[in-house]
Amino acid sequence: MSPEHRHDILSFRGRWAAASGYREVLALAGPLILSTSTMTVQQFINRIFIAWYSSEALAASLPAGTLAFTMLCFFIGAASYANTFVAQYHGAGQRDRIAAAVWQAIYLAVGAGLLAIPLSLLGPAIFRLSGHEPGVVALEVTYFRILVCGGGFGILSSAVSTFFTGRGRTRTVMAVNVGVAVVNVVLDYLLIFGVYGLPRLGIAGAAWGSVISSALGAVAFFGLFLAGRDRHEYGVWAGRRFDRELFTRLLRFGAPSGLHFMLDLLAWSLFIIFVGRLGVRELGATNLAFQVNALVFVPMIGMSIATATLVGQRLGEGQPDLAARTTWSAFHLTVGYMAIFAVLYLVVPHVFLAPFGARANPAEFAPLADMAAIMLIFVGVYSLCDGVNLIFSAALKGAGDTLFPMLVSAGLSFGVMVLPTWLICRDGRGSVWWAWGSLTLFIVGLAVAFLLRFLQGKWRTMRVTESFHAPVSGVTPPPEVPLTDGEVI
Repeated sequence: MSPEHRHDILSFRGRWAAASGYREVLALAGPLILSTSTMTVQQFINRIFIAWYSSEALAASLPAGTLAFTMLCFFIGAASYANTFVAQYHGAGQRDRIAAAVWQAIYLAVGAGLLAIPLSLLGPAIFRLSGHEPGVVALEVTYFRILVCGGGFGILSSAVSTFFTGRGRTRTVMAVNVGVAVVNVVLDYLLIFGVYGLPRLGIAGAAWGSVISSALGAVAFFGLFLAGRDRHEYGVWAGRRFDRELFTRLLRFGAPSGLHFMLDLLAWSLFIIFVGRLGVRELGATNLAFQVNALVFVPMIGMSIATATLVGQRLGEGQPDLAARTTWSAFHLTVGYMAIFAVLYLVVPHVFLAPFGARANPAEFAPLADMAAIMLIFVGVYSLCDGVNLIFSAALKGAGDTLFPMLVSAGLSFGVMVLPTWLICRDGRGSVWWAWGSLTLFIVGLAVAFLLRFLQGKWRTMRVTESFHAPVSGVTPPPEVPLTDGEVI
């Protein structure tokens, strides 16, 4: 590559306009970022409603909600991994395989939803072991049971939505998810506080609002999948046959992705439960800090989905160098975004916490806010590493490298975060700051591991499709772009 060409690629103007540059990444990621942002705002508002209802309900909502999601996220991760199949088939021009891959994810989602119902019975035993106060435990069990029993709708939405995200039709996903979020917020307010003659259900109302809105989202995605304008072009109904080989391949790659998702959230759930042994104040402050962090972090999940999709499409086209450029473009955008909020966490933490206290009891809320403000300093420190984790793990999974992220995340989360936190909090007299220090160290270690794995380059030769070595009839791959990972940074 000539020095002039290299300079253009590395300049902002060149990076913006180039293939797999900022513009292309943002075009795909923008609707997904808005979608995940809307869902984050939804959760943020719902937690505010719960905080207005009672401090005990606020303390119960995060551990119960996180553990409920942990029970479901293996299936969500496995079913949503169909996105990589769709992306690689789309890049290779194998349209006849796209709907078939989505149907296998749908079958997985239906089975998982049925299996989730008996899993809800584990709630009382789990939360009795948590060491939380009895009033908090009762609320945790209620919230957990409702969310898990209705979890199948979210799994189904994750499966069907891959038909759109994997092909880059992210505006469709955005439209459905924004609608779901709006319905959820309205239902939560009505059911938590018993407005317009409805029963005042408290934390149970928040759970029912989430389940009902999730069910409506699943219906919307499935309707668009079956009756949308692309149904004939992609043979949506013709692809409904159960394909044992394709289903097995989806499990082969999707199961480690789902297990990674589950073990990661399990580690976070255990962290929250162990910190709860230190007292309601420490648990409530941790919940507040995590909610504020989610408001900034979760939107970037949209960027990670876009990264995995574009990497999958580029690899399907036979363009690993463009896949690398996609990853670095997403990395630049994500880290720049996270850096802005990291500074704000350090400088004006109470601005983020103020909405939670708007209608809460001042005497109860003030100690929580003061402690949470200090916790946001830790969040600010590890936010940049969170950005690294999101993008590089997404790139690896977009290629089919799902086992390594799962093994590394499981080892570091339990060895560096969970076990030290249990030792710190087991007698109820440890320091919450040491626990948060172990959490920060875990995230930093994960960022180093994922970055090194990506730079190693093994992902460049990985695929999830069955015949990627054979040229697809009628499809001419674009010429290779002579870039290396180091040149694209």
